[in-house]
Amino acid sequence: MKSIQRRLSLGLISVMVVVGLVLAQTSLWLFEVGLQRYLEAGLREDSESLLLALVRGPQGLKLDERHLSPAYQRPFSGHYFRIDFADSHWRSRSLWDQELPLLSQPGLHSNLQLGPEGQQLLVLRSDYRRLGQSISISVAQDYTPVRQSFQRMRQIGLGLGLTALLLILLLQRVTVRRALRPLEKAREQIAQLQQGQRSQLDDQVPVELEPLVAQINHLLAHTEDSLKRSRNALGNLGHALKTPLAVLLSLASSDKLDAHPQLRKVILAQLDQMEQRLGRELNRARLSGDALPGALFDCDAELPGLLATLNMIHGEHLDLSYRAPAGLQLPWDREDLLELLGNLLDNACKWADAEVRLSVVETAEGFELNVEDDGPGIPEVQRDQVFSRGTRLDEQTEGHGLGLGIVRDIVDSWGAVLRLGESEWGGLKVVIELPKR
Repeated sequence: MKSIQRRLSLGLISVMVVVGLVLAQTSLWLFEVGLQRYLEAGLREDSESLLLALVRGPQGLKLDERHLSPAYQRPFSGHYFRIDFADSHWRSRSLWDQELPLLSQPGLHSNLQLGPEGQQLLVLRSDYRRLGQSISISVAQDYTPVRQSFQRMRQIGLGLGLTALLLILLLQRVTVRRALRPLEKAREQIAQLQQGQRSQLDDQVPVELEPLVAQINHLLAHTEDSLKRSRNALGNLGHALKTPLAVLLSLASSDKLDAHPQLRKVILAQLDQMEQRLGRELNRARLSGDALPGALFDCDAELPGLLATLNMIHGEHLDLSYRAPAGLQLPWDREDLLELLGNLLDNACKWADAEVRLSVVETAEGFELNVEDDGPGIPEVQRDQVFSRGTRLDEQTEGHGLGLGIVRDIVDSWGAVLRLGESEWGGLKVVIELPKR
């Protein structure tokens, strides 16, 4: 989608070009019409002077050349006349051997006539009656210099117009950037929000942005409140179910079921699965913590606490370690990474004998997460089954437990790659390749 600034620039250019062309053409047309009217007045004076120069002679009308302008005597001077009466006509010496065309109607003809040496002539025809005869006098003036002046004016006007347009566009660009500066500031604040550096946007914004900022802040507050309520509800549900589970476990272990050993075994197995699942969900809620939505994952700050929590859950006999560059921040959501790593490390701890290690490596393509353990691992021929829809090896009594449901969803949403391999201890190695952001 085009930017607002580009749209405003294109719109301004279009309007200014159209308006500028219309105004320029209208101004030139009005100026030319006014100039022609001014020249018409001069031509009419010349026509009347020629009329006065017509006197009675021995053989009828004759033209007294003493009253003629010298321009009519000089060849191709740009000033010409033609006098028509009866079956005769006179023309000025300035025409030399060429004729001035006789116009069909009296008046000024703005349609320029072609004159000597390619001159464009503005011609005025006037009809009179003098000394008992009908006389038609046509006077003409070379309009070529005027047309050339108009052409120069157009070129100068075009240059000035383009310069003004560029200046206006520059000023408009500066003005639009200043006007859109609050949007850039809001974008920076949203980036800070994504990185967990703030919880809301500043509400000191222009009036036009107030509804948008208020709606975003309302959405953020609602989302954060919903997350808190969901975590609290999960914790309350877990604690509320612990007592009934304890009661059921006590009843299943009582003497009343001695006569039904098979039934006791089934009940205890199901209750054990319920207790493990409940504990896992409570641990997941505890791992997510209370960070701001969108906070980035700081390895130095998050990994020690995560490993300490898993040590508390699985016992001190496991050696949990991690390797990551100092000060590394992964450009992914903190809660999603805690969910992903917590799930993988929890399963690794479940099946490890003594060693679990997390490695975070920065590569040219992005980042690589490696979770390794020294457990039984998964045979290579069975690894593809882990990625089959509906397969959950952690619910089986044999093999390597790996709950990949949530992990797969997160990895797919990021466009990452999930691979299974063999660790240096002979256990399972889970490799996640995260692309750059």
